[in-house]
Formats: sequence, C-alpha cells, structure tokens
Amino acid sequence: MSHDTATRTAAAPAADDEGTAPAHGLTLRRAGQWAKEQYPLYILIALLIFAGLTSDAFFSSYNVSNLLLQVSVIGIVTLAQFLIVLTGGIDISVGAVAGLAGVLSAGLFGGGNTLLAVAVAIALGAAIGAFNGYLIAYRGLEAFIVTLGMLALGRGLVYAYTEGQPVSPHAADFRTIATTAIGGVPVLGIVWIVLAMAMAFLTRRTVFGRRVYALGSSKEAAHASGVPVKATMITVYVIAGVLVGFAGFLLAARIGAATPTGGDNYEIDSIAAVVIGGASLVGGRGRVLGAFLGTLIFGVISNLLVLLNVSTFLQDAFRGALIIFAMVLTTVQFTRRRRQRTAHS
Repeated sequence: MSHDTATRTAAAPAADDEGTAPAHGLTLRRAGQWAKEQYPLYILIALLIFAGLTSDAFFSSYNVSNLLLQVSVIGIVTLAQFLIVLTGGIDISVGAVAGLAGVLSAGLFGGGNTLLAVAVAIALGAAIGAFNGYLIAYRGLEAFIVTLGMLALGRGLVYAYTEGQPVSPHAADFRTIATTAIGGVPVLGIVWIVLAMAMAFLTRRTVFGRRVYALGSSKEAAHASGVPVKATMITVYVIAGVLVGFAGFLLAARIGAATPTGGDNYEIDSIAAVVIGGASLVGGRGRVLGAFLGTLIFGVISNLLVLLNVSTFLQDAFRGALIIFAMVLTTVQFTRRRRQRTAHS
C-alpha cells in the first residue's frame, strides 16, 4: 500500500459500495449523512433564534460586532487546539502561552514597534510549540503531562515578568488591528475567518493534512505506511504554537494592554469548542467547520447570558452543561458510525 493511499484511507470517512451506487443516489446519501452530522450547526441556529426572542439588543450591529471581537482570539486558539486534537494529543498550556506571548509582545523592547511585537509573539509560540513537540514526539512523553508543565511554567513567567501589573505597549498603532473594521466587520474577525479557511485547506487538501489524520487514527499504522510521524508531530505543535502566540498578541491589542490573567481558561474553552464541534479527543476525526461553530456557540451563550444579566457563576454552569451535552452527542455519533461500518463490512 502506498503512503498517500494509506494516509488517505486513515483520514477519509468509510465508504460503502460507492463504486456501484448510482451517482444521484450517492449524492443524496452523502447529503443526508452530512446533514445528520451537523448538530453543532443546529445548536447554533437554535441559540440564535432563542437569543433573538429573548434579547432585543442581541442582533444590534454593535453587539454583533462586539461578539465577533470576543470570539476571534479564542477562535484562533481553538484552531491550534483542533490541529493538536486531530493527532490524538491535547494542549492545556495554550492559555498560558497566549498570556506569555501577550505580555512579551507588549513589554519586550518597550512594545514600541508593532511588527516587532508580532514577531516576538509568533517566535515565542513557535519555540514553545517546538519544545513541546520534541518532548512528545522524540522523548515519548504524554502530551497532557508536557503541556501541564508548560502551563505552570508559562503562568509563572507571566507573573514574574509583570509582577501582577498590566503591561502597556508604547506603539501608537499597537491596537490598530483590533480596533479597525472593514465594511462594518472587525478586522480581528476577518483574520480569524481567513485563518480558519487556511486551516481547513491544510487539513483536508494537503498531504500534510492526511498525515495528521493518519496520526490520530493510528500512529503505528501511519509509521508502517511511511508517514514521518515524529516530524509531522513537531510540525503540528509548531503551527499550533504560532497560532497561539499570534493570538496572544491579538489579545493584548484588543485590550490595549497585556494583563497577567490574559488567556485564563483558554485551554478549557478551546477544548470545549473542539469537542462540541464534533472532533474526537482520541484523534483522527473532526472538521475545522465544527471547531469554528463550537467557538461561536460558546461565544453566543456567553454574550447572551451577559445581556440577560445572568450571574457569572451560572454562566460557568451553563458552559459545563454544554460541554457534557456535546460529549454525549459526540459519543453517540461515533458509536453509530462504528455500528454502520461493522454492518457494511
């Protein structure tokens, strides 16, 4: 079996009698299967309808723009988490790395040059990603343990650098990317959407993407098929680190200063968004669209609860309940798929 054939087999959904089914019947079957798997989209639609009925302010141009600003940074972090989850790993250090990238981009060299600030944030994210990837791929350490240590290290460095105080950049254009809109759409939201489209292309239309799915399906089978497992794993963590570092800069730009608590709970939010988007935490399954919709779902819930003056503590309870609900749906979905494949085999 060739390398491309093996990785494509691991990454693609199982087909049943596609060669013998009529073209129109196959198209309808695929459309029906796609519709069955889009529960994140249905949840989002239901939430939007509920939001429109319960709050007159929700669909105002100001609130929609504000909502897009709120979800854009965590949305970029979720893309990084999604890529790692596809390999069967997990990164619980994304919040700490984003926070560290934010404070260094705003404070290193005085934050007087915005391009330099972006370069610092991205370089830091890439370096941490490479370090995590090396320990996981070449030293055989568990992703959870490695990123748990990086979480503590990152947060410790943030507080040591800031001494608990916000760091304000000196560059006058530091906030430009977060305060500019094109046609009423925040540039920050456009950046998130473009990165999501790029991630979708990378994972679904490239050899590298097929390798990532193959790793999540079975690292042993991927290695036997000629996939460079270790190199692919490091590349995944470097790409994720670049996204998280860039998100740290964007977070500081959006707020206008880098705070010691910047990125708090991003690890939970990003994992939750990936899960509710239909990805499997054991790897090998998931779509960027699902992670994108998962981010919007949590953003809509948080925004609506604020508009309805719901207690912050109840907001956390709602999010937790939604995560559990998403896990149940995902488990049921994967179980049904396995049964279908077994029945057709």
